Amino acid sequence: MKLQDLEIIVTAPPAPGWGGRYWIIPKITTDTGVVGYGECYASSVGPAAMKAVITDVFERHMLGENPENIELMFRRAYSAGFTQRPDLTVMGAFSGLEIACWDILGKDRDRPVHALIGGRMNERVRAYTYLYPQPQHPLPDFWASADMAAESALAMVEKGYTAVKFDPAGPYTIRGGHMPAMSDIETSVAFCKAIREAIGNRADLLFGTHGQFSTAGAIRLGQAIEPYSPLWYEEPIPPDNVAEMAKVASAVRIPVATGERLTTKAEFAPVLRAGAAAILQPALGRSGGIWETKKIAALAEAYNAQVAPHLYAGPVEWAANVHLAASIPNILMAESIETPFHHDLIKGAITVEDGYITPPTAPGLGFDFDEDLARAHPYTDDGLHLQMQEDPINYVGGNVFAGGAPVKA
Repeated sequence: MKLQDLEIIVTAPPAPGWGGRYWIIPKITTDTGVVGYGECYASSVGPAAMKAVITDVFERHMLGENPENIELMFRRAYSAGFTQRPDLTVMGAFSGLEIACWDILGKDRDRPVHALIGGRMNERVRAYTYLYPQPQHPLPDFWASADMAAESALAMVEKGYTAVKFDPAGPYTIRGGHMPAMSDIETSVAFCKAIREAIGNRADLLFGTHGQFSTAGAIRLGQAIEPYSPLWYEEPIPPDNVAEMAKVASAVRIPVATGERLTTKAEFAPVLRAGAAAILQPALGRSGGIWETKKIAALAEAYNAQVAPHLYAGPVEWAANVHLAASIPNILMAESIETPFHHDLIKGAITVEDGYITPPTAPGLGFDFDEDLARAHPYTDDGLHLQMQEDPINYVGGNVFAGGAPVKA
């Protein structure tokens, strides 16, 4: 069996648009007719340029290869052009293609992917959700309202979720780490207080940031929300400075989580070595794919750290996350996004029930991908999957963070 044909589908989630502006889905067909789907979570360049990168990586390193040879293909891509170091764009391309290879292998052997990477360690996987507005919540008011966030949190807990994530501390900008405005600290404390009062001890609070703070600023904010005992403090400073993140981890009594913007074990290992985070959040469409992230999880296990796969993408990456989570002992939880589009693209094959995900037992990634639905929603804009704010934060009038992708009406 050899990898033969590649097609790349770029689909844009309809309103409300949770999961980013677009999802890049590579479809690989073998010479025996087996089809596999992956997802590339790479947003440094636009989808047109990314399609060219994915095509080049496939044709240069994977075309005609046996899909079993994951390690060989990874080393080709990782070393391409005399590099042998993490390249976020190339690894984003390879990650999606690699996920498709596992889908092929599972279908060819009539086995779910997790059965091929160590078997089912976990019968179900704890899910968490971001706090999205409920039908009664107006936008953009929701993003700055602690009371509305508490209502959303309670609604999610009533559905069975035992962990909810929110990020009220203002926008991320291209300017790097900044000192939070006092208003942002007060807003963050208000959100933690309101949500904790609404849900009590029924669920964990996951405090999200997006690497927007200086080291000192992250410590100030983290210490301010400590009384509400969040389970994690996500990416408090930019991800490129591991030593400074370790300072935050040492100064704040909340476990630091990071990894959404990292790729391969070469970037995750220094985080563990420095004690910069106790929770790793790889996005499998960027981190190197399923096999490489299995290695990252093993590294984390050696450091007594846990893994919580990140998701701000589509359901194919989510499926890959779930199969990894099913196979590792140190899984903490996996992020989930429940929209009709996520559900319908994989025809409801994977769902969250009472706050947990049951790993699929069908062959491959475990779903029948609805190509017609994906093609019916093409991406026609020119924005990136997520975009950072250029303007500096506001120290006078307050800040509202509505996400890096605009909400669709």
